[in-house]
Amino acid sequence: MQHATSHISGRWVSGGTDLPIIGPVTGAPVAQVITGGWDVQAALDHARGVGGPALRAMGFHDRARMLKALAGYLEAHKARLFAVNPLTGATTRDGRVDIDGGIGTLAAYASKARRELPDGHVWIDGGAEPMGRSGAFIGQHIATSLQGVAVHINAFNFPVWGMLEKLAPTLLAGVPAIIKPATQTCYLTHACYALMLEAGVLPPGAVQLVIGPLGDMLDRLGPQDVVSFTGSADTALRLRANPNLLRHSTRFMAEQDSLNAAILGPDADEGSPEWELFLKEAAQEITTKAGQKCTAMRRLIVPEARLNTVEAALAARLAALPPTDPADPQARLGALASLAQKADVLAKLSVLRTEARLVAGDPDRFAVVGGDAAQAFLPAMLLRCDDPDGARAVHDTEAFGPVATLMPYRDTAHAADLANRGGGSLVASLFSHDPDVALSVTMASAAHHGRLYIMDRDAAPDATGHGAPMPQMVHGGPGRAGGGEELGGIRAVLHYMQRTAVQASPRIVTAITNQWQRGAPEVVAFDHPFQRTFPDLHIGETIHTAARPVTLNDIEHFAYFTGDTFYAHMDEDAAKANPFFPGRVAHGYLLLSFAAGLFVQPDPGPVLANTGLNGLAFQKPVSPGDSIAAQLTVKRKTRRTDTYGEVAWAVILRNQDGEQVAEYELLTMVAYSA
Repeated sequence: MQHATSHISGRWVSGGTDLPIIGPVTGAPVAQVITGGWDVQAALDHARGVGGPALRAMGFHDRARMLKALAGYLEAHKARLFAVNPLTGATTRDGRVDIDGGIGTLAAYASKARRELPDGHVWIDGGAEPMGRSGAFIGQHIATSLQGVAVHINAFNFPVWGMLEKLAPTLLAGVPAIIKPATQTCYLTHACYALMLEAGVLPPGAVQLVIGPLGDMLDRLGPQDVVSFTGSADTALRLRANPNLLRHSTRFMAEQDSLNAAILGPDADEGSPEWELFLKEAAQEITTKAGQKCTAMRRLIVPEARLNTVEAALAARLAALPPTDPADPQARLGALASLAQKADVLAKLSVLRTEARLVAGDPDRFAVVGGDAAQAFLPAMLLRCDDPDGARAVHDTEAFGPVATLMPYRDTAHAADLANRGGGSLVASLFSHDPDVALSVTMASAAHHGRLYIMDRDAAPDATGHGAPMPQMVHGGPGRAGGGEELGGIRAVLHYMQRTAVQASPRIVTAITNQWQRGAPEVVAFDHPFQRTFPDLHIGETIHTAARPVTLNDIEHFAYFTGDTFYAHMDEDAAKANPFFPGRVAHGYLLLSFAAGLFVQPDPGPVLANTGLNGLAFQKPVSPGDSIAAQLTVKRKTRRTDTYGEVAWAVILRNQDGEQVAEYELLTMVAYSA
């Protein structure tokens, strides 16, 4: 039997109240959990006083490496989690979504952080804003780690993914977390948490685990803390209304269950690829996790002329997916999480049946392959509502199980309106190959949904699925869906950071951001920066090159050599007729080539490769007879591997009058040693 206890202040809690967890598959106890027996304030003090400082001492890339190592350890030992998974009622396929999905999210955040976050402690939000005419006073938005604790309150349906998808951006932000899983499936969360501790990569106090109630923890949170909640709208409303949270404006993010919709496009004829994709995904969404997904399709909106055909086709697919003992490797539809959850689904089903009739699946008569129908099993059920305009319950009542409702629409505008009647959802799907239909539905309904999943034959080979929140894309939605966001790449990290506007001189802003700002002092080295190793280069290190004349012969040679004979470079009269040019001008890319020749150091050295160019802008044309000179400044440094790092150089080109003609950011890889 599985055991689960809280882990507070670096220790497993031995006291408290024993509570048996009744399994959904056999009705026998599957776990023994111990709730209570720990000090709420001590947990908060440990997170704020030990975990927070330890995480903030690490930079973004250090935290990313930590997540990568953690994901690697969990991947290597995930068999221990899959062994527990069936006890929760979940099939092997469900476990892949939960366990593999959670580990994959950790790995994805580790990778994105190394690519997109700076190698330091401060996130730079946008470019510097001039606050005066001379450039001596500028403004820069930054984000820094909150100095509190993140309290994660998770739902029962994804005991692993639900923990890890919140934890990845939180730890990247440098904020410690107190994790509170739903009690019914907390033993699987506990097993994953124990593996995380075994990995030995998390600093003390970075994570704590609460089994059972939080006590009065919400009453003790402050303005530097965050509550991140997943679950029902009713519970979210009760929690976010906590007077202490309101008093301190404590951040509260909610990801709530919603009545997500899927629309079969008017162009998706029977037998078309989009028709088949719709049926496949609808059946999958109804049965995965026994329908216990906040992103599951609840309302299937189809053209009224095809309602009967869709009903018959989908009913046949669902009939081939009977509820099955989740320990069976072939099981597609497992058990709900508990008998209480089954009772709740049946109660909501009764409400839905006041407006819709059951056309597939019978909760009173069904068999379970290898299991007992009296336990927490239900068949896949499909309802049909012929009058969705006059209905109400189908748009505001969710049976959180293997249940969906078919309804007809007249035209695209009507379909979007029906989808929007859910009051805000996490995701809405459209199965259509027609770009005009996609545009129409997007403009009519995007404001009502956190994600639009538009599926057709072109996207299908790489499609991730209607109900699969991906680390790169936001997971959340307006209204009923909670009004919050999770995931979405680096956006999620910023939920645990404070944006601040810093106004100061370029020198001070450079020191704060560790990124050179125009107008900050320049550092002059005795040797060429291309001969200096990564550790030896300093932010602000600058060279000013000699000038090089640009001749008409240069322009013509470049034109014929490259094939770029655009009239502005070759035809004096046509160029003069162009309001942007005084006459024939040099190619922009000729200027870039000349700049490279001006600042490059040709001898072998630490510079390994030129890997990119960002933010190129041509500000003033260069005519034959002008000359250009380059300024090359170390703007930013980022560690990449144990042997080399990335250096971003600010490049500015000026003409013989000192006027800026171009600027860009050059990226090079530079070795740590010569």
